[in-house]
Amino acid sequence: MNNRIRRRRSLLVVINAELRVRFNPLDTLSDGEIMLRYRLPRGEILQLFDIVSPLIARATRRNYALSPMVQLLAALRFYATGSFLQVVGDGVGLSRAAVSKSVAAVTAILAQEAHHHIRVADTQQEMLTENQLFHQVAGIPRVIGVVDGTLILIANPTLQDGAFICRKGYSALNVQVIVDAKGLFSDVVANWPGSAHDAFIWADSAVGRDAAAGVFGRGIFLGDSGYPLRSYLLTLVANPATAAEENYNTAHIRTRGLVERVLGRWKLRFRCLHRSAGGLRFTPERSIRVIVVTAMLHNMAVRAGGYLPEEDEDDEDDDDDDEDANPPPPEGRAALHRASLRVRQTIINLFV
Repeated sequence: MNNRIRRRRSLLVVINAELRVRFNPLDTLSDGEIMLRYRLPRGEILQLFDIVSPLIARATRRNYALSPMVQLLAALRFYATGSFLQVVGDGVGLSRAAVSKSVAAVTAILAQEAHHHIRVADTQQEMLTENQLFHQVAGIPRVIGVVDGTLILIANPTLQDGAFICRKGYSALNVQVIVDAKGLFSDVVANWPGSAHDAFIWADSAVGRDAAAGVFGRGIFLGDSGYPLRSYLLTLVANPATAAEENYNTAHIRTRGLVERVLGRWKLRFRCLHRSAGGLRFTPERSIRVIVVTAMLHNMAVRAGGYLPEEDEDDEDDDDDDEDANPPPPEGRAALHRASLRVRQTIINLFV
């Protein structure tokens, strides 16, 4: 017969275990504190909870498994700070391993929802609205989106493969984004290594192929000098020789400035993407999911009127523009290039 006396569980252990299961920080934080910590308004967090809760709820209380709300908030806090250790410090009864598992589980679920929140204008009414909003910026007609690439630092998956080493010398993903006139992501392509060229990513993307196929009609995108000049993708005039070309370049830069500002706000809102936080120290596959999910959350925050805390309003020193001039068209594409020049000249003539 076992006469051992079972030691009573520490009161602190019991308290921490109950908090892991039942505690909901949203019940104790103000709206401002929620925005500061999680970068989303209360209502949007509750929407996300409705999505993730059925899929990450544990049927057992063995080992006091984390509640769906605690897992969701741990993931959101990681996106906001980029630090597992900071989430551990903020949480109650959370280990670093528990936070890592929560981030992985929540990210995988939310990634499946991204297509509901990130989509390019494709109906006549949507494109007309984008045309009008973009025209108000600097007078360029028919614009439905501005495209740019940005480098997101990641852990190098292999020391032998240099494909992920970007032109700045660190391991990264080269992420192509398209932004609409309201400052929302309408397309995100995050599956290319840092050495991939912007022009190649554009040509291989679904939006790039649709644009080439005429899906967007007369709608055009604006891109920097890293992209090829096309009738549906207008770039700057490399060496402007007339006042109209100068004015066109000025309007182009002003309009395309929107995507650069959105990229900056995205990385500030979700510090896990920011180089100051060390970037995403994950595998490329997991990093891709985090990038797409944070783009989706950015759109949710903007649509809900979410703001960036004042102390975070700074800039990342990250000039991701490709400074190379547009390369000459390959043999056999001269006719396409000439047609693209004519379209751009039509727009330039509006700035005489």
